[in-house]
Amino acid sequence: MTTQASPASEVSALTIRAYRPPDHRECRQLWAEMTAANAGLYGATSNDDSGAAFEEYLTRLDLSGMWVASDADHLVVGMVGLLLDGRAGQVEPLVVASARRGCGIGRALLSHVADQARRRGLGQLSISPAARNRDAIRCLHAAGYDALARVTLAIDLNRKGSVWQDGIDLHDLRFRY
Repeated sequence: MTTQASPASEVSALTIRAYRPPDHRECRQLWAEMTAANAGLYGATSNDDSGAAFEEYLTRLDLSGMWVASDADHLVVGMVGLLLDGRAGQVEPLVVASARRGCGIGRALLSHVADQARRRGLGQLSISPAARNRDAIRCLHAAGYDALARVTLAIDLNRKGSVWQDGIDLHDLRFRY
């Protein structure tokens, strides 16, 4: 699939294709970037080998497919995966290289994984961004992810120096995020 990016972007052509073993290094780097960014949202630091979990991800039995976005220079600039859970699917991960965000790559990957989920006869597709990742949540909402399917709550057992912020209401209850 080749998709033209939005006119305002510098990306002229984007190819979405199945992950191949030669993509491993670039995808592992994207995974490390995603892990570091997610840790940073909560004031934490990622470990020295934040891409290591990519190896474990590749061995998941529920992994139904993985696709990459490559640009005109054949560089992998994003990736998306589809995990199966019965007749439902979960998008994990969705990551776009930080230097290429805002160019329509994430939306193209989301569209592709939704098409793949439909082809597999799935009835629902979900994604679980970090609550503080406002950019991701806005992008996902614009891409049609506008139904809350599940909420994950946490208790902060290490209250000293907590980095949680006040600000989300749900069912007339106030939550930190």
